[in-house]
Amino acid sequence: MHEYTANVVWSRGDQHFLDNRYSRRHLISFDSGVEIPGSSSPHVVPLPMSDETAVDPEETFVASLASCHMLWFLGIAAKRKFCVDRYVDHASGMMGANAQGKVAMLSVTLRPEVSFSGERQPDRAQLDAMHHQAHEQCFIANSVLTDVRCEPVLPSAA
Repeated sequence: MHEYTANVVWSRGDQHFLDNRYSRRHLISFDSGVEIPGSSSPHVVPLPMSDETAVDPEETFVASLASCHMLWFLGIAAKRKFCVDRYVDHASGMMGANAQGKVAMLSVTLRPEVSFSGERQPDRAQLDAMHHQAHEQCFIANSVLTDVRCEPVLPSAA
């Protein structure tokens, strides 16, 4: 068992609160010392109560899935002796009402584009197999009910 922590701190300061027009901006910090500004999504709570320059929980959810998948993929590629030069993922998540009528993250789509170098280059079947294995191993994907999809993007031919 391993415990992972994040600290989320919000303070009212001199804002009114009971009128529901308070700022949703807060600070998220991790044991590494990294701190990021957080807020509700402007799609959920309108501006100016939300801060569009901060990271919202929906974005961190998508990023967590994408990051976990990437880390597993890199490890799998290294074990198979494929040299990864670059990995870029333009992941997205879709929110809406689920079958129970609750607002939920309905799907997350990963779109990893991976560049390799060296004499060993994976073919499409090998690339798909590595992404499938990474998805199966990803702790975060294994922890959620959301339909997590992976749609690898092949690099453009030069």
